[in-house]
Amino acid sequence: MNIGIVCYPTFGGSGVLATELGKALADMGHNVHFITYQQPVRLTGFSANIFYHEVRVPTYPLFDFPPYETALSSTLVDVVKNNHLDLLHVHYAIPHASAAYMAKKILEHEGIHIPFITTLHGTDITLVGKDKTYAPVVSFSINQSDAITAVSNNLREETFANFKIEKEITVIHNFVDIHRFNKKPIDAFRKVIAPEGEKIILHASNFRKIKRIADVIHTYDAIRKEIPSKLLLVGDGPERPMAEELCRELGFDEDARFVGKQQDMEEIYAIADLFLLPSEYESFGLAALEAMAAGTPIIATNAGGLPEIITHGKNGFLSEIGDVKSMGENAKKILSNEKTHNSFKIAAREQALKFDIDNIVPLYESLYKKVLAEARQ
Repeated sequence: MNIGIVCYPTFGGSGVLATELGKALADMGHNVHFITYQQPVRLTGFSANIFYHEVRVPTYPLFDFPPYETALSSTLVDVVKNNHLDLLHVHYAIPHASAAYMAKKILEHEGIHIPFITTLHGTDITLVGKDKTYAPVVSFSINQSDAITAVSNNLREETFANFKIEKEITVIHNFVDIHRFNKKPIDAFRKVIAPEGEKIILHASNFRKIKRIADVIHTYDAIRKEIPSKLLLVGDGPERPMAEELCRELGFDEDARFVGKQQDMEEIYAIADLFLLPSEYESFGLAALEAMAAGTPIIATNAGGLPEIITHGKNGFLSEIGDVKSMGENAKKILSNEKTHNSFKIAAREQALKFDIDNIVPLYESLYKKVLAEARQ
Protein backbone atom coordinates (compact mmCIF):
# COMPACT_ATOMS: atom_id res chain seq x y z
CA MET A 1 0.00 0.00 0.00
CA ASN A 2 0.95 3.63 -0.52
CA ILE A 3 0.00 5.34 2.73
CA GLY A 4 -0.02 9.04 3.58
CA ILE A 5 0.45 9.93 7.25
CA VAL A 6 -0.42 13.40 8.50
CA CYS A 7 0.76 14.32 11.98
CA TYR A 8 2.40 16.93 14.18
CA PRO A 9 6.16 16.45 13.96
CA THR A 10 6.85 17.14 17.63
CA PHE A 11 7.67 15.17 20.78
CA GLY A 12 3.98 14.87 21.68
CA GLY A 13 2.32 11.47 21.90
CA SER A 14 0.34 11.80 18.64
CA GLY A 15 3.44 12.67 16.63
CA VAL A 16 5.50 9.92 18.24
CA LEU A 17 2.88 7.25 17.62
CA ALA A 18 2.26 8.38 14.03
CA THR A 19 5.98 8.34 13.23
CA GLU A 20 6.65 4.97 14.83
CA LEU A 21 3.60 3.53 13.07
CA GLY A 22 4.85 4.80 9.72
CA LYS A 23 8.32 3.36 10.30
CA ALA A 24 6.83 -0.02 11.25
CA LEU A 25 4.61 -0.04 8.16
CA ALA A 26 7.62 0.75 6.00
CA ASP A 27 9.46 -2.20 7.56
CA MET A 28 6.50 -4.36 6.51
CA GLY A 29 7.00 -3.31 2.88
CA HIS A 30 4.49 -0.46 2.54
CA ASN A 31 5.40 2.94 1.08
CA VAL A 32 4.82 5.62 3.72
CA HIS A 33 4.59 9.33 2.98
CA PHE A 34 4.80 11.71 5.94
CA ILE A 35 3.11 15.04 5.26
CA THR A 36 3.68 17.82 7.80
CA TYR A 37 5.40 21.18 8.26
CA GLN A 38 8.78 19.80 9.34
CA GLN A 39 10.46 16.42 9.58
CA PRO A 40 9.10 14.45 12.58
CA VAL A 41 11.58 14.26 15.46
CA ARG A 42 11.34 10.46 15.57
CA LEU A 43 11.93 10.15 11.82
CA THR A 44 15.63 9.35 11.94
CA GLY A 45 17.75 7.11 9.77
CA PHE A 46 17.13 6.11 6.16
CA SER A 47 14.46 3.85 4.75
CA ALA A 48 13.82 3.36 1.04
CA ASN A 49 10.09 3.08 1.77
CA ILE A 50 9.72 6.34 3.70
CA PHE A 51 9.13 9.73 2.09
CA TYR A 52 8.75 13.16 3.64
CA HIS A 53 6.73 16.01 2.13
CA GLU A 54 7.00 19.43 3.72
CA VAL A 55 3.91 21.62 3.94
CA ARG A 56 5.02 25.11 2.99
CA VAL A 57 2.87 28.01 4.16
CA PRO A 58 3.59 31.24 2.25
CA THR A 59 3.38 34.41 4.32
CA TYR A 60 1.63 37.48 2.98
CA PRO A 61 1.00 40.86 4.67
CA LEU A 62 -2.72 40.20 4.22
CA PHE A 63 -2.65 37.28 6.67
CA ASP A 64 -2.15 37.83 10.38
CA PHE A 65 -2.23 34.04 10.72
CA PRO A 66 -0.84 31.96 7.83
CA PRO A 67 -3.57 29.52 6.60
CA TYR A 68 -1.86 26.21 7.42
CA GLU A 69 -4.99 24.14 6.94
CA THR A 70 -5.41 25.36 3.37
CA ALA A 71 -1.74 24.78 2.60
CA LEU A 72 -1.98 21.29 4.08
CA SER A 73 -5.05 20.46 1.97
CA SER A 74 -3.29 21.59 -1.20
CA THR A 75 -0.18 19.60 -0.29
CA LEU A 76 -2.29 16.50 0.33
CA VAL A 77 -3.88 16.86 -3.11
CA ASP A 78 -0.45 17.17 -4.70
CA VAL A 79 1.07 14.20 -2.81
CA VAL A 80 -1.92 11.93 -3.48
CA LYS A 81 -1.88 12.68 -7.21
CA ASN A 82 1.86 12.48 -7.77
CA ASN A 83 2.54 9.46 -5.56
CA HIS A 84 -0.63 7.47 -6.22
CA LEU A 85 -1.53 7.14 -2.54
CA ASP A 86 -4.14 4.56 -1.59
CA LEU A 87 -5.29 6.23 1.63
CA LEU A 88 -4.56 8.94 4.16
CA HIS A 89 -4.17 8.38 7.89
CA VAL A 90 -4.44 11.61 9.86
CA HIS A 91 -3.40 11.83 13.50
CA TYR A 92 -4.96 14.40 15.85
CA ALA A 93 -8.25 15.75 14.52
CA ILE A 94 -7.34 19.45 14.45
CA PRO A 95 -6.80 20.53 11.66
CA HIS A 96 -5.77 17.32 9.98
CA ALA A 97 -9.20 15.70 9.60
CA SER A 98 -10.77 18.79 8.03
CA ALA A 99 -7.77 19.24 5.72
CA ALA A 100 -8.05 15.60 4.64
CA TYR A 101 -11.77 16.04 3.97
CA MET A 102 -11.11 19.11 1.82
CA ALA A 103 -8.40 17.27 -0.12
CA LYS A 104 -10.73 14.31 -0.61
CA LYS A 105 -13.47 16.50 -2.10
CA ILE A 106 -11.02 18.30 -4.40
CA LEU A 107 -9.67 14.99 -5.66
CA GLU A 108 -13.17 13.62 -6.25
CA HIS A 109 -13.68 16.36 -8.85
CA GLU A 110 -10.66 14.94 -10.66
CA GLY A 111 -11.95 11.38 -10.52
CA ILE A 112 -9.61 10.32 -7.69
CA HIS A 113 -11.13 8.66 -4.63
CA ILE A 114 -8.94 8.74 -1.53
CA PRO A 115 -10.32 7.43 1.80
CA PHE A 116 -9.00 8.84 5.04
CA ILE A 117 -8.78 7.49 8.57
CA THR A 118 -8.72 9.79 11.61
CA THR A 119 -6.98 8.72 14.81
CA LEU A 120 -8.01 10.64 17.93
CA HIS A 121 -5.23 11.10 20.48
CA GLY A 122 -6.57 13.08 23.42
CA THR A 123 -6.56 16.84 23.71
CA ASP A 124 -7.95 17.12 20.18
CA ILE A 125 -11.13 15.80 21.83
CA THR A 126 -10.91 16.54 25.55
CA LEU A 127 -9.55 20.10 25.38
CA VAL A 128 -9.05 21.89 22.07
CA GLY A 129 -11.78 20.12 20.18
CA LYS A 130 -14.47 21.05 22.71
CA ASP A 131 -13.75 24.76 22.26
CA LYS A 132 -16.76 26.36 20.52
CA THR A 133 -14.37 27.87 18.00
CA TYR A 134 -13.47 24.43 16.67
CA ALA A 135 -16.18 22.00 17.81
CA PRO A 136 -18.51 22.09 14.74
CA VAL A 137 -15.63 21.55 12.31
CA VAL A 138 -14.08 18.82 14.47
CA SER A 139 -17.38 16.96 14.76
CA PHE A 140 -18.12 17.23 11.04
CA SER A 141 -14.62 16.17 9.99
CA ILE A 142 -14.60 13.15 12.28
CA ASN A 143 -17.96 12.03 10.91
CA GLN A 144 -16.71 12.41 7.35
CA SER A 145 -13.78 10.08 8.03
CA ASP A 146 -13.94 6.67 6.38
CA ALA A 147 -12.84 5.17 9.70
CA ILE A 148 -12.17 6.53 13.18
CA THR A 149 -9.81 5.14 15.79
CA ALA A 150 -9.03 6.16 19.36
CA VAL A 151 -5.96 5.25 21.41
CA SER A 152 -7.92 4.12 24.47
CA ASN A 153 -11.39 3.03 25.55
CA ASN A 154 -11.58 6.11 27.75
CA LEU A 155 -10.95 8.43 24.80
CA ARG A 156 -13.60 6.62 22.77
CA GLU A 157 -16.12 7.21 25.56
CA GLU A 158 -15.06 10.87 25.90
CA THR A 159 -15.54 11.39 22.16
CA PHE A 160 -19.05 9.97 22.14
CA ALA A 161 -19.90 11.99 25.26
CA ASN A 162 -18.72 15.33 23.83
CA PHE A 163 -19.50 15.07 20.11
CA LYS A 164 -22.38 13.82 17.99
CA ILE A 165 -20.46 11.04 16.34
CA GLU A 166 -22.46 9.00 13.85
CA LYS A 167 -19.90 6.28 13.17
CA GLU A 168 -18.22 3.55 15.16
CA ILE A 169 -14.89 4.33 16.80
CA THR A 170 -12.39 1.49 16.83
CA VAL A 171 -10.02 1.37 19.79
CA ILE A 172 -6.44 0.61 18.78
CA HIS A 173 -4.21 1.23 21.76
CA ASN A 174 -0.91 3.04 21.59
CA PHE A 175 2.08 0.75 21.25
CA VAL A 176 5.72 0.48 22.18
CA ASP A 177 8.69 -1.23 20.57
CA ILE A 178 9.70 -3.58 23.37
CA HIS A 179 13.05 -4.39 21.79
CA ARG A 180 13.97 -0.73 21.57
CA PHE A 181 13.41 -0.20 25.28
CA ASN A 182 15.15 -3.40 26.37
CA LYS A 183 18.34 -1.57 27.31
CA LYS A 184 20.85 -2.29 30.03
CA PRO A 185 21.47 0.76 32.23
CA ILE A 186 24.64 2.62 31.36
CA ASP A 187 26.55 2.78 34.65
CA ALA A 188 28.47 5.93 33.73
CA PHE A 189 25.22 7.70 32.82
CA ARG A 190 23.57 6.62 36.05
CA LYS A 191 26.51 7.79 38.15
CA VAL A 192 26.32 11.26 36.62
CA ILE A 193 22.75 11.58 37.92
CA ALA A 194 23.10 9.57 41.15
CA PRO A 195 26.80 9.44 42.10
CA GLU A 196 26.14 7.84 45.50
CA GLY A 197 23.83 5.14 44.21
CA GLU A 198 20.64 7.07 44.96
CA LYS A 199 17.33 6.01 43.43
CA ILE A 200 16.43 7.92 40.24
CA ILE A 201 12.88 9.28 40.07
CA LEU A 202 11.87 10.23 36.53
CA HIS A 203 9.22 12.45 34.99
CA ALA A 204 8.88 13.21 31.27
CA SER A 205 6.25 15.44 29.68
CA ASN A 206 5.55 18.69 27.85
CA PHE A 207 5.27 20.56 31.17
CA ARG A 208 1.71 21.81 30.63
CA LYS A 209 -0.72 22.50 33.48
CA ILE A 210 -2.56 19.24 32.80
CA LYS A 211 0.62 17.34 33.75
CA ARG A 212 0.51 18.78 37.31
CA ILE A 213 4.26 19.29 37.55
CA ALA A 214 3.94 20.69 41.09
CA ASP A 215 2.59 17.28 42.15
CA VAL A 216 5.71 15.69 40.69
CA ILE A 217 7.87 17.98 42.82
CA HIS A 218 5.88 17.44 46.02
CA THR A 219 5.75 13.66 45.54
CA TYR A 220 9.50 13.57 45.11
CA ASP A 221 9.87 15.75 48.22
CA ALA A 222 8.03 13.06 50.21
CA ILE A 223 10.22 10.31 48.74
CA ARG A 224 13.59 11.99 49.30
CA LYS A 225 12.93 12.53 53.01
CA GLU A 226 13.06 8.78 53.57
CA ILE A 227 14.85 7.34 50.55
CA PRO A 228 18.08 8.78 49.11
CA SER A 229 17.08 9.76 45.58
CA LYS A 230 17.47 12.15 42.69
CA LEU A 231 14.78 13.70 40.50
CA LEU A 232 15.27 13.71 36.73
CA LEU A 233 12.85 15.86 34.71
CA VAL A 234 12.75 15.46 30.93
CA GLY A 235 10.91 17.83 28.63
CA ASP A 236 10.05 21.49 28.46
CA GLY A 237 7.03 23.74 28.50
CA PRO A 238 5.22 26.59 30.28
CA GLU A 239 5.34 25.01 33.76
CA ARG A 240 9.10 24.52 33.84
CA PRO A 241 10.01 27.91 35.44
CA MET A 242 7.47 27.23 38.21
CA ALA A 243 8.92 23.77 38.76
CA GLU A 244 12.48 25.04 39.01
CA GLU A 245 11.45 27.72 41.50
CA LEU A 246 9.48 25.20 43.59
CA CYS A 247 12.53 22.93 43.81
CA ARG A 248 14.54 25.89 45.12
CA GLU A 249 11.84 26.80 47.64
CA LEU A 250 11.77 23.23 48.98
CA GLY A 251 15.54 23.19 49.25
CA PHE A 252 16.51 20.40 46.87
CA ASP A 253 17.30 22.20 43.60
CA GLU A 254 20.69 20.44 43.52
CA ASP A 255 18.94 17.05 43.62
CA ALA A 256 16.59 17.89 40.73
CA ARG A 257 18.00 17.89 37.22
CA PHE A 258 16.07 19.49 34.35
CA VAL A 259 17.47 18.15 31.06
CA GLY A 260 14.97 19.54 28.52
CA LYS A 261 13.68 17.63 25.51
CA GLN A 262 15.47 14.39 24.79
CA GLN A 263 15.28 12.13 21.75
CA ASP A 264 16.86 8.88 22.98
CA MET A 265 14.46 8.24 25.83
CA GLU A 266 15.25 4.52 26.00
CA GLU A 267 18.64 5.31 27.58
CA ILE A 268 16.93 7.49 30.20
CA TYR A 269 14.15 5.03 31.07
CA ALA A 270 16.80 2.33 31.52
CA ILE A 271 18.39 4.13 34.49
CA ALA A 272 15.13 5.15 36.18
CA ASP A 273 13.87 3.38 39.29
CA LEU A 274 10.42 4.95 39.27
CA PHE A 275 8.32 7.04 36.86
CA LEU A 276 5.95 9.75 38.12
CA LEU A 277 2.91 10.74 36.06
CA PRO A 278 0.40 12.61 38.27
CA SER A 279 -1.54 14.08 35.31
CA GLU A 280 -5.00 15.53 35.52
CA TYR A 281 -5.81 13.59 32.37
CA GLU A 282 -4.03 11.21 30.01
CA SER A 283 -5.92 9.81 27.04
CA PHE A 284 -3.53 6.86 27.17
CA GLY A 285 -0.17 7.63 28.76
CA LEU A 286 2.44 6.73 26.15
CA ALA A 287 5.32 7.93 28.35
CA ALA A 288 4.16 5.56 31.08
CA LEU A 289 4.02 2.65 28.65
CA GLU A 290 7.53 3.39 27.39
CA ALA A 291 8.79 3.49 30.96
CA MET A 292 7.10 0.16 31.69
CA ALA A 293 8.70 -1.36 28.60
CA ALA A 294 12.04 -0.50 30.21
CA GLY A 295 10.93 -2.20 33.43
CA THR A 296 10.18 0.99 35.35
CA PRO A 297 7.22 0.94 37.79
CA ILE A 298 4.71 3.81 37.60
CA ILE A 299 3.15 6.14 40.15
CA ALA A 300 0.23 7.82 38.41
CA THR A 301 -3.29 9.15 38.75
CA ASN A 302 -6.47 7.19 38.24
CA ALA A 303 -7.31 9.37 35.25
CA GLY A 304 -8.25 8.87 31.61
CA GLY A 305 -6.71 5.83 29.96
CA LEU A 306 -4.02 5.20 32.57
CA PRO A 307 -5.97 2.39 34.30
CA GLU A 308 -5.97 0.58 30.95
CA ILE A 309 -2.20 0.08 31.14
CA ILE A 310 -1.36 0.30 34.86
CA THR A 311 -2.52 -2.47 37.19
CA HIS A 312 -2.80 -0.97 40.68
CA GLY A 313 -0.55 -2.72 43.18
CA LYS A 314 1.19 -4.88 40.57
CA ASN A 315 3.20 -2.78 38.11
CA GLY A 316 2.50 0.57 39.70
CA PHE A 317 0.02 2.48 41.82
CA LEU A 318 -2.89 4.76 40.93
CA SER A 319 -4.00 7.62 43.19
CA GLU A 320 -6.71 10.23 42.90
CA ILE A 321 -5.77 13.46 41.15
CA GLY A 322 -3.84 15.75 43.48
CA ASP A 323 -3.40 13.14 46.22
CA VAL A 324 0.32 13.76 46.66
CA LYS A 325 0.38 12.06 50.06
CA SER A 326 -0.89 8.80 48.57
CA MET A 327 1.53 8.99 45.66
CA GLY A 328 4.45 9.56 48.00
CA GLU A 329 3.47 6.63 50.24
CA ASN A 330 3.00 4.32 47.27
CA ALA A 331 6.36 5.34 45.83
CA LYS A 332 8.06 4.48 49.11
CA LYS A 333 6.33 1.08 49.19
CA ILE A 334 7.99 0.21 45.90
CA LEU A 335 11.42 1.73 46.55
CA SER A 336 11.97 0.77 50.19
CA ASN A 337 12.13 -2.98 49.51
CA GLU A 338 14.38 -4.38 46.80
CA LYS A 339 12.30 -7.54 46.39
CA THR A 340 9.12 -5.49 45.96
CA HIS A 341 10.86 -3.14 43.55
CA ASN A 342 12.06 -6.04 41.39
CA SER A 343 8.60 -7.58 41.38
CA PHE A 344 7.07 -4.33 40.13
CA LYS A 345 9.79 -3.97 37.49
CA ILE A 346 9.12 -7.44 36.09
CA ALA A 347 5.36 -6.88 36.12
CA ALA A 348 5.74 -3.53 34.36
CA ARG A 349 7.63 -5.09 31.49
CA GLU A 350 5.19 -8.00 31.24
CA GLN A 351 2.30 -5.55 30.96
CA ALA A 352 4.10 -3.53 28.27
CA LEU A 353 4.50 -6.71 26.20
CA LYS A 354 0.72 -6.67 25.61
CA PHE A 355 1.15 -3.37 23.80
CA ASP A 356 4.19 -4.39 21.77
CA ILE A 357 4.43 -2.93 18.28
CA ASP A 358 4.18 -6.41 16.74
CA ASN A 359 0.73 -6.84 18.31
CA ILE A 360 -0.71 -3.41 17.50
CA VAL A 361 0.55 -2.38 14.05
CA PRO A 362 -1.18 -5.34 12.30
CA LEU A 363 -4.47 -3.95 13.64
CA TYR A 364 -3.88 -0.74 11.70
CA GLU A 365 -2.84 -2.68 8.60
CA SER A 366 -6.03 -4.73 8.84
CA LEU A 367 -8.10 -1.55 9.18
CA TYR A 368 -6.43 -0.05 6.10
CA LYS A 369 -7.34 -3.12 4.05
CA LYS A 370 -10.92 -2.99 5.27
CA VAL A 371 -11.30 0.71 4.43
CA LEU A 372 -9.79 0.20 0.97
CA ALA A 373 -12.06 -2.76 0.27
CA GLU A 374 -15.13 -0.72 1.27
CA ALA A 375 -13.98 2.25 -0.83
CA ARG A 376 -13.69 0.05 -3.93
CA GLN A 377 -17.20 -1.39 -3.61
